[in-house]
Amino acid sequence: MKKQVLLALSIVAIGWNAVAGNDNKSVLTVNAKESKIEWLGKKVTGEHKGMISIASGDLEFNDDKLSGGTFEIDMLSITNSDIENPESNQRLVGHLKSEDFFGVEKFPKATLVIKNVTYEKGTKYTVQGDITIKGITKGISFPVQISSNDASTWASATITIDRSDFDVKYGSGSFFDGLGDKMIYDDFVLNVTLVANK
Repeated sequence: MKKQVLLALSIVAIGWNAVAGNDNKSVLTVNAKESKIEWLGKKVTGEHKGMISIASGDLEFNDDKLSGGTFEIDMLSITNSDIENPESNQRLVGHLKSEDFFGVEKFPKATLVIKNVTYEKGTKYTVQGDITIKGITKGISFPVQISSNDASTWASATITIDRSDFDVKYGSGSFFDGLGDKMIYDDFVLNVTLVANK
């Protein structure tokens, strides 16, 4: 009888701890309209930049520390912000959306899934995850900073991506020789600011 009582109490304690542990976990939905991603690509003769939108996403926390997240990027939303001539602007955007670059008709979404988070200090973390572009998934690691107030949480990161890993070949010295000043560098940068409302 005593053993049965102890077993019952143990089960209750385990259940209580599991419930209590869940209280320390939270998932915040990213506000796509308030979040932003600025892209920057460089070539031998200059650079271009623009914006791309978050389609959806969430940030996961455990004990108020970042622990995970999943995000979708709307590849159809690519814009350019440095070319003033409307025709030239649309020509570049159309080229970026074409099969030469990101093939957005076939691959309208890119995704990032956070697999592991290391807390560094203060507001700083190191994130490891899987990023999928053009149907190709690669591991990636980058620093993240988290800040928050009573209403919202912000996550900011600068992510450098090697486009040659995702079969984006146009103007790449990794695939073609003799490009000269027409070469476009493989690395492009995403400056990301995510806003999640509590």
